[in-house]
Amino acid sequence: MQVQISTAYHSWIDWIGKVTGMSDSVLHVHAGLIILLIARIATRKSLGSIVPLSFVFAAEAFNEIMDRLYFGSWRPADTLSDILHTIFWPVVLFVALKLQPPTKSRALSA
Repeated sequence: MQVQISTAYHSWIDWIGKVTGMSDSVLHVHAGLIILLIARIATRKSLGSIVPLSFVFAAEAFNEIMDRLYFGSWRPADTLSDILHTIFWPVVLFVALKLQPPTKSRALSA
């Protein structure tokens, strides 16, 4: 069962790459941002909240587990590259929003 799920998942990822013509790295960047925005909308939590960012981390963990099951072993260089490409911009946005001084309207609503 695990092999069937990971094979189907990998086939779907390969199909997305072929249809879009994007490299694996670019797909990871886009996936991280799409997941972040979907999680923000679904949870109604600010991008400055850890909640949307945690969805990105969870999705990337799932992706790497599927890769591990599909390939039969960890591929450290590929895994590290995938993780960095997926989480980089979501983490940058989260940190930037955390470092932003509170505005008058945000301070009143808190």
